[in-house]
Amino acid sequence: MDRLLITVGFLALWVVLVLLMWKGWKGRARRQQDAVGELPTVPAELGERLVEPTTGLYVGSTLAPSWQDRIAVGDLGHRANAELTRYRSGALLERDGASPIWIPQDSIRAIRTERGLAGKVMSKDGVLVIRWQLPSGTEVDTGFRGDDKSIYPLWTIGSDEKS
Repeated sequence: MDRLLITVGFLALWVVLVLLMWKGWKGRARRQQDAVGELPTVPAELGERLVEPTTGLYVGSTLAPSWQDRIAVGDLGHRANAELTRYRSGALLERDGASPIWIPQDSIRAIRTERGLAGKVMSKDGVLVIRWQLPSGTEVDTGFRGDDKSIYPLWTIGSDEKS
């Protein structure tokens, strides 16, 4: 009987902790909603492809310049397998089970590699990070860990130039 009570107690504690985490995530999303606003929509015509699609993991997006202030609005905070493609007009991040993220070229501020983003830490230069400005005016960092990291120089070379 004691073992049953201990098991039920731990189960109840686990449920309470999960509910508190969920409530915290929802509160973060509410606080960030005005700063994030509406995301750009994917245009019907993407134009010339500059970098071929590459597969990997969408690590998350954070409010710049903090590498740990993960955005919880909508599905931006959810990690997902993804495919990243660069076009003359911008970058398209298509995520499995989540909405695509369109980053218009004129909103890109910098593209660099980092050790980590959104609480995900890897080896040196393990994450490709795109800093861009949302229509709301807020700058965010969006992270992508490519399956093939040899493509990173294609993204970072000349990233400060506006095409």
